[in-house]
Amino acid sequence: MKNKKIIIGTRGSKLALWQAEWVKSELEKLYPGIEVELNKIKTTGDKILDVPLAKVGGKGLFVKEIEEAILRGEADIAVHSMKDVPTEFPDGLHLAVICEREDPRDAFIAGRKTAAGNSKFMDLKKGAVVGTSSLRRSCQLLNIRPDLKIEQLRGNLDTRIRKLDEGQFDAIILAAAGIKRLGWADRITEILPPDASLPAIGQGAVGIECKSGDEEINRMIAPLNHPETAICVRAERAFLKKLEGGCQVPIAAYARLKNRKGGMPDETSQAIVIEGLVGNLDGDVIIKESIEGSPEMAESLGLALAEKLLSRGAKKILDEVYARDYGKGTPKIDGEIAS
Repeated sequence: MKNKKIIIGTRGSKLALWQAEWVKSELEKLYPGIEVELNKIKTTGDKILDVPLAKVGGKGLFVKEIEEAILRGEADIAVHSMKDVPTEFPDGLHLAVICEREDPRDAFIAGRKTAAGNSKFMDLKKGAVVGTSSLRRSCQLLNIRPDLKIEQLRGNLDTRIRKLDEGQFDAIILAAAGIKRLGWADRITEILPPDASLPAIGQGAVGIECKSGDEEINRMIAPLNHPETAICVRAERAFLKKLEGGCQVPIAAYARLKNRKGGMPDETSQAIVIEGLVGNLDGDVIIKESIEGSPEMAESLGLALAEKLLSRGAKKILDEVYARDYGKGTPKIDGEIAS
């Protein structure tokens, strides 16, 4: 082993550090004696806290500075939340590993006063204030409950929960994965099923980026790849790339593997099911489709699913979103800060 030391580039939020520390511990198990160091990097997305991310635009708000650190030799690998990773990479870098996925669903967290009698999403009082920074979430929630008042919620997980506890919101919506990873699962009052809130592309999965030409580093991190998760997330990302999703638009997709009827639980008997969604900002129009096929065709199926949505009018919806000053740019998954 040539590399006696690996430097991980990471954001400095609690969740980002949890993910980086997890990768660090896994590498130390694989290679006893190796030194793994964290390089905490503040990204553009971390610096802009007073503007809705949908209006910021730009390429990879939560990854660009970390990618630049790798290219400068200040980090060997980057550990990202997959939903923050653009579908295009700078020359010389690639997505080498996708780790096993945590719960990909969204979590509903009611305020302490609200939870006393309204612990479920559908139990919220008329006109309740719900916090989320995600257009994907807000459009789906408004589709179900148009009476709700959706307000911007920015900051890291602990900041968001603090704002809830201060009474700024009746409830907030966060990714279940982050809450569970930080040991705060007891704050979740309801897990929203995908048919109510289809997850963000890559939600719950951790990715590792590195130089494509660094054979040693690629070899060392390869055991952390989780094939089933990688298949599903790559299908979701193919879907997003085809739709040319800009910086935080109401696009969602969730892929999962299932055993075919009557089949044995092996690769040849599995199928991949992908659900995809595009909605308008007000939530009164949502186009949703699903597709199923062989896991070997995962990315092609993601593209085909996007084509199905486009044929049903998704392009018109996305064009209207961009026209409302949300800016089209390099595909950016969901734009939530470590949530």
